[in-house]
Amino acid sequence: MITGEGTRLGVAAARRLAELDRPEIGPGLTEAEFDRVEREFGFRFADDHRAFLSVGLPLNGPVAEGQAGERPWPDWRDGDRDELREHLDWPVDCLLWDVRHGHWRESWGERPEDTEAAVAAARLCLAEAPRMTPVYAHRFLPAGAGTCGHPVLSMRGGDIIYCGVDLLDYVNQEFAEPRPDRPAGWPPHLTVPFWSDYLRPRYRS
Repeated sequence: MITGEGTRLGVAAARRLAELDRPEIGPGLTEAEFDRVEREFGFRFADDHRAFLSVGLPLNGPVAEGQAGERPWPDWRDGDRDELREHLDWPVDCLLWDVRHGHWRESWGERPEDTEAAVAAARLCLAEAPRMTPVYAHRFLPAGAGTCGHPVLSMRGGDIIYCGVDLLDYVNQEFAEPRPDRPAGWPPHLTVPFWSDYLRPRYRS
């Protein structure tokens, strides 16, 4: 059971999403469902993300104008398991695509001349990167029980930007119309090792 700031933030974000009437929202995940998902996929939701999903599970309906893909909301209850794995693997797989096309970090050592060998070496290094969990489409929060209040990141390989100072701000920035002004805490503080190195300079604190 989570309490405190994580609960407050996640519940507020879920209620705000419901107020905006985008999207349809089903019953929240139960403790048994959380346990099954976390055991099956090998991660723990951050406290605010967990509280958000416990209030209500956003559902994928008919494709609406401005929607990011056909099924942008991860369906942790009934979704296709391979599709959920692909969604979870998106940050790493997209960065490996960048590696295949020339990207390399100095901290990984000397890049192998063979492209497939470079991708394999980068994959080993990325196994140590913090796990990210999808919120909506390519918007992600870090995994980790006992944590909360992380900025939501838009992640496309090495192209990473802030989408909100936290989960509540993200819901407003993504779904409210007109989009509200940036909060006083903008840009957010860096909280995610490794991935924060890719944040576009104009969004960094």
